[in-house]
Amino acid sequence: MKEKNLNQKITVENIVNITKGKLLIGNKEEICENFCRDSREVKEGDIYLGIKGETINGSIYFEEAFKKGAKGAILQDIEISEEQLQKYNNQFIIVVQDTIKAMQEIAQYKRSLYTIPVVAITGSVGKTSTKDIVANVMEQKYDTLKTEGNYNNHIGVPLTIFRLKEQEAMVVEMGMNHLGEISTLTQITKPTVAVITNVGTAHIGILGSRDNILKAKLEILEGLSLGGYVVINNDNDLLHKWYIENKEKYNIITYGIEQESNYMAENILSKEEGSSFTLKGTNKTIEVPVGGNHFILNSLCAIAVGSIFEIPIEKIAKGISSFELTKKRMDTVALPNNITIIKDYYNANYDSMKAALEYLGKIKNKRKIAVLGDMLELGDYAKELHQKVGEEVVKNNLDILITVGEEAKQIAKIAKETMKNIIICNSNEEAIEKINQIKQENDCILLKASNGMHFGEIAEKIQN
Repeated sequence: MKEKNLNQKITVENIVNITKGKLLIGNKEEICENFCRDSREVKEGDIYLGIKGETINGSIYFEEAFKKGAKGAILQDIEISEEQLQKYNNQFIIVVQDTIKAMQEIAQYKRSLYTIPVVAITGSVGKTSTKDIVANVMEQKYDTLKTEGNYNNHIGVPLTIFRLKEQEAMVVEMGMNHLGEISTLTQITKPTVAVITNVGTAHIGILGSRDNILKAKLEILEGLSLGGYVVINNDNDLLHKWYIENKEKYNIITYGIEQESNYMAENILSKEEGSSFTLKGTNKTIEVPVGGNHFILNSLCAIAVGSIFEIPIEKIAKGISSFELTKKRMDTVALPNNITIIKDYYNANYDSMKAALEYLGKIKNKRKIAVLGDMLELGDYAKELHQKVGEEVVKNNLDILITVGEEAKQIAKIAKETMKNIIICNSNEEAIEKINQIKQENDCILLKASNGMHFGEIAEKIQN
Protein backbone atom coordinates (compact mmCIF):
# COMPACT_ATOMS: atom_id res chain seq x y z
CA MET A 1 0.00 0.00 0.00
CA LYS A 2 1.25 3.47 -0.86
CA GLU A 3 2.20 5.82 1.95
CA LYS A 4 -0.53 8.41 2.45
CA ASN A 5 0.44 11.96 1.52
CA LEU A 6 0.23 14.04 4.71
CA ASN A 7 -0.69 17.08 2.62
CA GLN A 8 -3.94 15.31 1.66
CA LYS A 9 -5.15 15.01 5.24
CA ILE A 10 -7.97 17.29 6.41
CA THR A 11 -8.06 18.49 10.01
CA VAL A 12 -10.83 19.93 12.15
CA GLU A 13 -9.10 23.30 11.84
CA ASN A 14 -9.20 23.03 8.04
CA ILE A 15 -12.94 22.34 8.15
CA VAL A 16 -13.62 25.26 10.51
CA ASN A 17 -11.68 27.61 8.24
CA ILE A 18 -13.18 26.30 5.00
CA THR A 19 -16.79 26.39 6.20
CA LYS A 20 -16.49 29.43 8.51
CA GLY A 21 -18.01 27.17 11.13
CA LYS A 22 -17.78 27.35 14.92
CA LEU A 23 -15.91 24.69 16.88
CA LEU A 24 -17.95 24.08 20.04
CA ILE A 25 -15.69 21.38 21.45
CA GLY A 26 -12.80 19.23 20.27
CA ASN A 27 -9.20 19.06 19.09
CA LYS A 28 -8.32 21.30 16.11
CA GLU A 29 -5.61 18.87 15.03
CA GLU A 30 -7.96 15.87 14.76
CA ILE A 31 -7.74 14.31 11.29
CA CYS A 32 -11.03 13.82 9.40
CA GLU A 33 -11.10 10.95 6.92
CA ASN A 34 -14.47 9.20 6.75
CA PHE A 35 -17.83 10.95 6.62
CA CYS A 36 -21.35 9.56 7.11
CA ARG A 37 -24.74 11.28 6.81
CA ASP A 38 -26.89 8.48 8.29
CA SER A 39 -26.61 8.05 12.07
CA ARG A 40 -27.75 4.44 11.70
CA GLU A 41 -24.75 3.60 9.49
CA VAL A 42 -22.01 5.39 11.45
CA LYS A 43 -18.80 3.40 11.98
CA GLU A 44 -16.00 3.90 14.48
CA GLY A 45 -14.03 7.05 13.64
CA ASP A 46 -16.57 8.55 11.20
CA ILE A 47 -17.49 12.22 11.02
CA TYR A 48 -21.28 12.54 11.25
CA LEU A 49 -22.95 15.01 8.87
CA GLY A 50 -26.24 16.32 10.27
CA ILE A 51 -28.10 17.20 7.07
CA LYS A 52 -31.27 19.24 7.38
CA GLY A 53 -34.07 17.97 5.15
CA GLU A 54 -37.54 19.30 4.45
CA THR A 55 -39.06 17.59 7.48
CA ILE A 56 -36.20 16.38 9.70
CA ASN A 57 -32.95 17.97 10.83
CA GLY A 58 -30.39 15.15 10.92
CA SER A 59 -28.34 17.17 13.40
CA ILE A 60 -30.63 16.07 16.23
CA TYR A 61 -29.22 12.53 15.89
CA PHE A 62 -25.63 13.50 16.67
CA GLU A 63 -25.67 11.77 20.05
CA GLU A 64 -26.77 8.52 18.42
CA ALA A 65 -23.84 8.90 16.01
CA PHE A 66 -21.43 9.50 18.90
CA LYS A 67 -22.66 6.39 20.69
CA LYS A 68 -21.84 4.37 17.57
CA GLY A 69 -18.28 5.64 17.51
CA ALA A 70 -18.31 8.88 15.51
CA LYS A 71 -15.37 11.01 16.55
CA GLY A 72 -16.91 14.24 15.37
CA ALA A 73 -20.01 15.90 13.95
CA ILE A 74 -20.80 18.79 11.60
CA LEU A 75 -24.22 20.18 12.50
CA GLN A 76 -26.61 23.04 11.81
CA ASP A 77 -29.61 24.72 13.47
CA ILE A 78 -29.23 22.99 16.83
CA GLU A 79 -28.89 24.09 20.44
CA ILE A 80 -26.46 22.00 22.51
CA SER A 81 -26.29 22.47 26.25
CA GLU A 82 -23.06 22.82 28.24
CA GLU A 83 -23.95 19.54 29.96
CA GLN A 84 -24.18 17.73 26.61
CA LEU A 85 -20.85 19.19 25.49
CA GLN A 86 -19.09 17.90 28.58
CA LYS A 87 -20.34 14.37 27.82
CA TYR A 88 -18.45 14.38 24.54
CA ASN A 89 -15.13 15.98 25.41
CA ASN A 90 -13.29 13.27 23.44
CA GLN A 91 -15.17 14.17 20.25
CA PHE A 92 -15.55 17.39 18.29
CA ILE A 93 -18.61 19.35 17.20
CA ILE A 94 -18.59 21.98 14.46
CA VAL A 95 -21.73 24.05 13.86
CA VAL A 96 -22.17 25.54 10.38
CA GLN A 97 -24.85 27.62 8.73
CA ASP A 98 -25.69 24.98 6.11
CA THR A 99 -24.39 21.40 6.32
CA ILE A 100 -24.89 20.65 2.62
CA LYS A 101 -22.98 23.77 1.59
CA ALA A 102 -20.29 22.84 4.12
CA MET A 103 -20.02 19.34 2.58
CA GLN A 104 -19.54 20.90 -0.84
CA GLU A 105 -16.87 23.30 0.45
CA ILE A 106 -14.97 20.49 2.20
CA ALA A 107 -15.21 18.28 -0.91
CA GLN A 108 -13.93 21.09 -3.13
CA TYR A 109 -11.00 21.60 -0.77
CA LYS A 110 -10.25 17.87 -0.67
CA ARG A 111 -10.33 17.66 -4.47
CA SER A 112 -7.79 20.52 -4.62
CA LEU A 113 -5.28 18.38 -2.68
CA TYR A 114 -5.05 15.76 -5.48
CA THR A 115 -3.36 16.02 -8.87
CA ILE A 116 -5.03 13.00 -10.46
CA PRO A 117 -7.10 12.34 -13.60
CA VAL A 118 -10.76 13.13 -12.92
CA VAL A 119 -13.40 12.17 -15.48
CA ALA A 120 -16.81 13.82 -14.99
CA ILE A 121 -19.78 12.38 -16.89
CA THR A 122 -23.18 13.92 -17.53
CA GLY A 123 -25.99 13.46 -20.05
CA SER A 124 -29.71 12.96 -20.39
CA VAL A 125 -29.30 9.23 -20.79
CA GLY A 126 -26.43 6.77 -20.53
CA LYS A 127 -24.35 8.52 -17.89
CA THR A 128 -24.46 5.73 -15.29
CA SER A 129 -23.62 2.92 -17.71
CA THR A 130 -20.95 5.10 -19.34
CA LYS A 131 -19.51 5.79 -15.89
CA ASP A 132 -19.36 2.04 -15.22
CA ILE A 133 -17.55 1.30 -18.48
CA VAL A 134 -15.17 4.28 -18.29
CA ALA A 135 -14.25 3.46 -14.69
CA ASN A 136 -13.48 -0.15 -15.62
CA VAL A 137 -11.26 1.04 -18.46
CA MET A 138 -9.46 3.51 -16.18
CA GLU A 139 -9.01 0.70 -13.65
CA GLN A 140 -6.77 -1.07 -16.18
CA LYS A 141 -4.10 1.58 -15.50
CA TYR A 142 -5.11 3.38 -12.31
CA ASP A 143 -6.57 2.52 -8.92
CA THR A 144 -9.88 4.26 -9.67
CA LEU A 145 -12.64 5.64 -7.46
CA LYS A 146 -16.07 5.90 -9.07
CA THR A 147 -19.54 7.15 -8.18
CA GLU A 148 -21.54 4.38 -6.52
CA GLY A 149 -25.27 3.91 -7.07
CA ASN A 150 -27.10 7.18 -7.74
CA TYR A 151 -24.74 9.43 -5.75
CA ASN A 152 -24.64 11.96 -8.59
CA ASN A 153 -26.24 15.08 -7.05
CA HIS A 154 -25.33 18.00 -4.73
CA ILE A 155 -24.97 15.57 -1.80
CA GLY A 156 -23.77 12.44 -3.60
CA VAL A 157 -20.83 14.06 -5.43
CA PRO A 158 -19.26 15.42 -2.21
CA LEU A 159 -19.77 12.03 -0.54
CA THR A 160 -17.96 10.40 -3.48
CA ILE A 161 -15.02 12.79 -3.13
CA PHE A 162 -14.88 12.11 0.61
CA ARG A 163 -14.10 8.46 -0.29
CA LEU A 164 -10.97 9.55 -2.15
CA LYS A 165 -7.91 8.17 -0.35
CA GLU A 166 -4.94 6.59 -2.16
CA GLN A 167 -6.72 6.21 -5.50
CA GLU A 168 -4.94 7.41 -8.61
CA ALA A 169 -8.00 8.46 -10.66
CA MET A 170 -11.67 9.28 -10.18
CA VAL A 171 -14.76 8.89 -12.40
CA VAL A 172 -17.70 10.99 -11.24
CA GLU A 173 -21.27 10.98 -12.51
CA MET A 174 -23.19 14.28 -12.46
CA GLY A 175 -26.97 14.49 -12.58
CA MET A 176 -29.26 17.50 -12.54
CA ASN A 177 -32.88 18.66 -12.54
CA HIS A 178 -32.38 22.39 -12.90
CA LEU A 179 -30.01 24.92 -14.44
CA GLY A 180 -27.08 25.69 -12.15
CA GLU A 181 -26.77 22.26 -10.53
CA ILE A 182 -23.98 20.90 -12.73
CA SER A 183 -22.22 24.26 -12.44
CA THR A 184 -21.95 23.65 -8.68
CA LEU A 185 -20.81 20.03 -9.10
CA THR A 186 -18.13 20.77 -11.69
CA GLN A 187 -16.65 23.58 -9.57
CA ILE A 188 -16.31 21.03 -6.75
CA THR A 189 -14.91 18.26 -8.94
CA LYS A 190 -12.63 20.21 -11.34
CA PRO A 191 -12.55 17.48 -14.03
CA THR A 192 -9.62 16.93 -16.33
CA VAL A 193 -12.00 15.26 -18.81
CA ALA A 194 -15.68 16.22 -19.21
CA VAL A 195 -18.00 13.74 -20.94
CA ILE A 196 -21.48 14.55 -22.29
CA THR A 197 -23.24 11.38 -23.39
CA ASN A 198 -26.49 12.76 -24.76
CA VAL A 199 -28.89 15.70 -24.78
CA GLY A 200 -32.39 14.26 -24.78
CA THR A 201 -35.69 14.84 -23.02
CA ALA A 202 -35.05 13.91 -19.38
CA HIS A 203 -36.38 16.73 -17.14
CA ILE A 204 -37.76 18.60 -20.15
CA GLY A 205 -40.89 19.26 -18.10
CA ILE A 206 -38.74 21.30 -15.70
CA LEU A 207 -36.25 22.86 -18.12
CA GLY A 208 -38.74 23.57 -20.89
CA SER A 209 -36.70 22.71 -24.00
CA ARG A 210 -33.83 20.56 -25.25
CA ASP A 211 -31.81 23.75 -25.81
CA ASN A 212 -32.08 24.48 -22.09
CA ILE A 213 -31.08 20.88 -21.34
CA LEU A 214 -27.98 21.38 -23.54
CA LYS A 215 -27.23 24.59 -21.68
CA ALA A 216 -27.49 22.75 -18.35
CA LYS A 217 -25.20 19.92 -19.51
CA LEU A 218 -22.60 22.35 -20.87
CA GLU A 219 -22.22 23.81 -17.38
CA ILE A 220 -19.82 20.89 -16.84
CA LEU A 221 -17.23 22.89 -18.80
CA GLU A 222 -17.17 25.66 -16.18
CA GLY A 223 -14.98 23.57 -13.87
CA LEU A 224 -12.87 21.90 -16.57
CA SER A 225 -9.18 22.16 -15.75
CA LEU A 226 -6.90 24.17 -18.02
CA GLY A 227 -6.00 22.08 -21.07
CA GLY A 228 -8.71 19.51 -20.24
CA TYR A 229 -10.63 17.46 -22.78
CA VAL A 230 -14.31 17.40 -23.74
CA VAL A 231 -15.62 14.02 -24.96
CA ILE A 232 -19.01 14.06 -26.70
CA ASN A 233 -21.44 11.73 -28.47
CA ASN A 234 -21.28 13.14 -32.00
CA ASP A 235 -24.38 11.23 -33.10
CA ASN A 236 -26.52 13.44 -30.86
CA ASP A 237 -27.92 16.27 -32.98
CA LEU A 238 -27.47 19.11 -30.46
CA LEU A 239 -24.01 17.97 -29.38
CA HIS A 240 -22.92 17.64 -33.02
CA LYS A 241 -24.10 21.20 -33.72
CA TRP A 242 -22.30 22.45 -30.63
CA TYR A 243 -19.12 20.63 -31.73
CA ILE A 244 -19.16 22.25 -35.17
CA GLU A 245 -19.53 25.68 -33.55
CA ASN A 246 -16.92 25.17 -30.79
CA LYS A 247 -14.25 22.80 -32.13
CA GLU A 248 -11.64 25.56 -32.20
CA LYS A 249 -12.41 26.67 -28.63
CA TYR A 250 -12.02 23.36 -26.72
CA ASN A 251 -10.02 20.12 -26.92
CA ILE A 252 -13.00 18.10 -28.19
CA ILE A 253 -12.87 14.37 -28.88
CA THR A 254 -15.89 12.83 -30.61
CA TYR A 255 -17.32 9.33 -30.79
CA GLY A 256 -20.20 7.95 -32.82
CA ILE A 257 -21.68 5.32 -35.07
CA GLU A 258 -23.28 7.51 -37.73
CA GLN A 259 -21.48 10.90 -37.70
CA GLU A 260 -17.85 10.99 -38.76
CA SER A 261 -16.00 11.00 -35.42
CA ASN A 262 -12.60 10.41 -33.84
CA TYR A 263 -13.73 7.00 -32.56
CA MET A 264 -16.26 4.98 -34.56
CA ALA A 265 -17.69 1.45 -34.65
CA GLU A 266 -17.81 -0.73 -37.77
CA ASN A 267 -19.01 -4.28 -38.43
CA ILE A 268 -21.45 -4.20 -35.52
CA LEU A 269 -22.72 -7.63 -34.56
CA SER A 270 -25.72 -7.74 -32.20
CA LYS A 271 -26.25 -10.74 -29.95
CA GLU A 272 -28.82 -11.50 -27.26
CA GLU A 273 -26.37 -11.01 -24.41
CA GLY A 274 -24.09 -8.41 -25.91
CA SER A 275 -22.54 -7.16 -29.12
CA SER A 276 -19.22 -6.67 -30.82
CA PHE A 277 -17.73 -4.17 -33.23
CA THR A 278 -14.50 -3.26 -34.96
CA LEU A 279 -12.91 0.03 -33.99
CA LYS A 280 -12.67 2.00 -37.24
CA GLY A 281 -9.13 2.43 -38.51
CA THR A 282 -7.93 -0.65 -36.63
CA ASN A 283 -8.48 -4.39 -36.85
CA LYS A 284 -9.35 -4.50 -33.15
CA THR A 285 -12.62 -6.23 -32.21
CA ILE A 286 -14.32 -4.88 -29.09
CA GLU A 287 -16.67 -7.18 -27.16
CA VAL A 288 -19.48 -5.45 -25.24
CA PRO A 289 -21.20 -7.62 -22.59
CA VAL A 290 -24.52 -5.74 -22.78
CA GLY A 291 -26.64 -5.48 -25.94
CA GLY A 292 -27.88 -2.38 -27.73
CA ASN A 293 -26.32 0.36 -29.84
CA HIS A 294 -26.35 2.71 -26.84
CA PHE A 295 -23.81 0.43 -25.13
CA ILE A 296 -21.66 0.51 -28.26
CA LEU A 297 -21.68 4.31 -27.96
CA ASN A 298 -20.80 4.05 -24.27
CA SER A 299 -17.93 1.75 -25.17
CA LEU A 300 -16.66 4.17 -27.82
CA CYS A 301 -16.73 6.87 -25.14
CA ALA A 302 -14.61 4.65 -22.89
CA ILE A 303 -12.15 4.10 -25.75
CA ALA A 304 -11.89 7.87 -26.23
CA VAL A 305 -11.26 8.48 -22.51
CA GLY A 306 -8.82 5.58 -22.24
CA SER A 307 -6.88 6.90 -25.23
CA ILE A 308 -6.49 10.33 -23.60
CA PHE A 309 -4.66 8.60 -20.75
CA GLU A 310 -2.63 6.40 -23.12
CA ILE A 311 -4.16 3.13 -21.99
CA PRO A 312 -3.28 0.47 -24.61
CA ILE A 313 -6.23 -0.67 -26.74
CA GLU A 314 -5.84 -4.25 -25.50
CA LYS A 315 -6.38 -3.08 -21.94
CA ILE A 316 -9.24 -0.79 -22.97
CA ALA A 317 -10.91 -3.76 -24.66
CA LYS A 318 -10.44 -5.84 -21.51
CA GLY A 319 -12.01 -3.09 -19.40
CA ILE A 320 -15.05 -2.90 -21.69
CA SER A 321 -15.58 -6.65 -21.92
CA SER A 322 -15.40 -7.14 -18.14
CA PHE A 323 -17.39 -4.18 -16.81
CA GLU A 324 -20.43 -4.79 -14.61
CA LEU A 325 -23.55 -2.73 -15.09
CA THR A 326 -25.23 -0.90 -12.20
CA LYS A 327 -28.32 -2.92 -11.27
CA LYS A 328 -31.79 -2.06 -12.63
CA ARG A 329 -30.23 -0.87 -15.91
CA MET A 330 -30.50 -3.43 -18.71
CA ASP A 331 -30.02 -6.16 -16.12
CA THR A 332 -30.76 -9.47 -17.87
CA VAL A 333 -32.13 -12.42 -15.91
CA ALA A 334 -32.50 -15.93 -17.35
CA LEU A 335 -35.49 -17.95 -16.11
CA PRO A 336 -36.43 -21.60 -16.75
CA ASN A 337 -37.96 -22.45 -20.15
CA ASN A 338 -35.57 -20.07 -21.91
CA ILE A 339 -37.46 -17.01 -20.64
CA THR A 340 -35.40 -13.81 -20.45
CA ILE A 341 -36.30 -10.74 -18.38
CA ILE A 342 -34.60 -7.40 -19.06
CA LYS A 343 -34.86 -5.14 -16.01
CA ASP A 344 -34.31 -1.48 -16.90
CA TYR A 345 -36.42 0.57 -14.52
CA TYR A 346 -34.00 2.75 -12.61
CA ASN A 347 -35.21 5.66 -14.71
CA ALA A 348 -36.86 6.32 -18.04
CA ASN A 349 -37.17 9.04 -20.64
CA TYR A 350 -37.93 8.96 -24.35
CA ASP A 351 -34.29 8.38 -25.35
CA SER A 352 -33.72 5.45 -23.01
CA MET A 353 -37.12 3.95 -23.93
CA LYS A 354 -36.19 4.17 -27.61
CA ALA A 355 -32.82 2.49 -27.00
CA ALA A 356 -34.34 -0.33 -24.94
CA LEU A 357 -37.07 -1.00 -27.52
CA GLU A 358 -34.53 -1.06 -30.35
CA TYR A 359 -32.51 -3.62 -28.40
CA LEU A 360 -35.59 -5.76 -27.75
CA GLY A 361 -36.59 -5.53 -31.41
CA LYS A 362 -33.28 -7.00 -32.55
CA ILE A 363 -33.56 -10.13 -30.41
CA LYS A 364 -34.11 -13.22 -32.56
CA ASN A 365 -36.02 -16.45 -31.98
CA LYS A 366 -38.02 -15.16 -29.02
CA ARG A 367 -41.47 -13.72 -28.47
CA LYS A 368 -40.85 -10.07 -27.61
CA ILE A 369 -42.94 -8.52 -24.83
CA ALA A 370 -42.52 -4.91 -23.71
CA VAL A 371 -43.94 -3.95 -20.31
CA LEU A 372 -43.79 -0.15 -20.28
CA GLY A 373 -44.75 2.22 -17.48
CA ASP A 374 -45.04 5.98 -17.08
CA MET A 375 -42.08 8.25 -17.74
CA LEU A 376 -42.13 10.89 -15.01
CA GLU A 377 -41.09 14.56 -14.80
CA LEU A 378 -42.12 15.38 -18.39
CA GLY A 379 -44.66 18.09 -17.57
CA ASP A 380 -46.45 19.47 -20.64
CA TYR A 381 -44.43 17.13 -22.87
CA ALA A 382 -45.78 13.95 -21.27
CA LYS A 383 -48.47 13.17 -23.83
CA GLU A 384 -46.27 13.88 -26.85
CA LEU A 385 -43.30 11.86 -25.61
CA HIS A 386 -45.37 8.85 -24.51
CA GLN A 387 -46.96 8.82 -27.96
CA LYS A 388 -43.49 8.92 -29.53
CA VAL A 389 -42.63 5.83 -27.48
CA GLY A 390 -45.72 4.22 -29.03
CA GLU A 391 -44.23 4.90 -32.46
CA GLU A 392 -41.01 3.16 -31.37
CA VAL A 393 -43.01 0.12 -30.20
CA VAL A 394 -44.50 -0.14 -33.70
CA LYS A 395 -41.15 0.37 -35.47
CA ASN A 396 -39.53 -2.50 -33.60
CA ASN A 397 -42.16 -5.14 -34.45
CA LEU A 398 -42.85 -6.35 -30.94
CA ASP A 399 -45.26 -9.18 -30.26
CA ILE A 400 -47.01 -7.95 -27.13
CA LEU A 401 -47.24 -4.55 -25.42
CA ILE A 402 -48.31 -4.20 -21.80
CA THR A 403 -48.66 -0.68 -20.39
CA VAL A 404 -48.91 0.31 -16.74
CA GLY A 405 -50.05 3.74 -15.54
CA GLU A 406 -52.08 6.67 -16.80
CA GLU A 407 -49.44 8.30 -19.01
CA ALA A 408 -48.43 4.97 -20.56
CA LYS A 409 -51.93 4.67 -22.04
CA GLN A 410 -50.69 7.14 -24.66
CA ILE A 411 -48.10 4.54 -25.71
CA ALA A 412 -50.89 2.01 -26.22
CA LYS A 413 -53.04 4.57 -28.07
CA ILE A 414 -50.46 4.93 -30.84
CA ALA A 415 -49.34 1.29 -30.90
CA LYS A 416 -52.88 -0.10 -31.27
CA GLU A 417 -53.18 1.52 -34.70
CA THR A 418 -51.04 -1.32 -36.04
CA MET A 419 -50.59 -3.79 -33.12
CA LYS A 420 -53.15 -6.32 -31.99
CA ASN A 421 -51.72 -7.72 -28.77
CA ILE A 422 -51.93 -4.82 -26.33
CA ILE A 423 -52.84 -5.07 -22.65
CA ILE A 424 -53.51 -1.90 -20.63
CA CYS A 425 -53.04 -2.18 -16.86
CA ASN A 426 -53.80 0.34 -14.14
CA SER A 427 -51.50 -1.12 -11.50
CA ASN A 428 -48.41 -3.26 -11.02
CA GLU A 429 -50.57 -5.98 -9.45
CA GLU A 430 -52.71 -6.17 -12.57
CA ALA A 431 -49.60 -6.30 -14.77
CA ILE A 432 -48.11 -9.12 -12.67
CA GLU A 433 -51.29 -11.15 -13.07
CA LYS A 434 -51.40 -10.60 -16.86
CA ILE A 435 -47.71 -11.37 -17.40
CA ASN A 436 -47.89 -14.58 -15.38
CA GLN A 437 -50.95 -15.64 -17.40
CA ILE A 438 -49.35 -15.12 -20.81
CA LYS A 439 -45.62 -15.82 -20.31
CA GLN A 440 -44.37 -18.93 -22.04
CA GLU A 441 -41.25 -20.67 -23.28
CA ASN A 442 -38.82 -18.53 -25.32
CA ASP A 443 -40.25 -15.18 -24.17
CA CYS A 444 -38.12 -12.06 -23.78
CA ILE A 445 -39.80 -9.59 -21.42
CA LEU A 446 -38.59 -5.99 -21.15
CA LEU A 447 -39.55 -4.06 -17.98
CA LYS A 448 -39.03 -0.34 -18.53
CA ALA A 449 -40.39 2.65 -16.58
CA SER A 450 -39.33 5.51 -14.33
CA ASN A 451 -38.12 4.42 -10.90
CA GLY A 452 -41.21 5.92 -9.28
CA MET A 453 -43.36 3.26 -10.95
CA HIS A 454 -41.74 0.61 -8.70
CA PHE A 455 -41.32 -1.98 -11.47
CA GLY A 456 -39.10 -3.97 -9.12
CA GLU A 457 -42.37 -5.30 -7.69
CA ILE A 458 -43.23 -6.71 -11.12
CA ALA A 459 -39.78 -8.21 -11.63
CA GLU A 460 -39.91 -9.98 -8.27
CA LYS A 461 -43.34 -11.53 -8.81
CA ILE A 462 -42.84 -12.71 -12.40
CA GLN A 463 -39.47 -14.33 -11.64
CA ASN A 464 -40.99 -16.74 -9.11
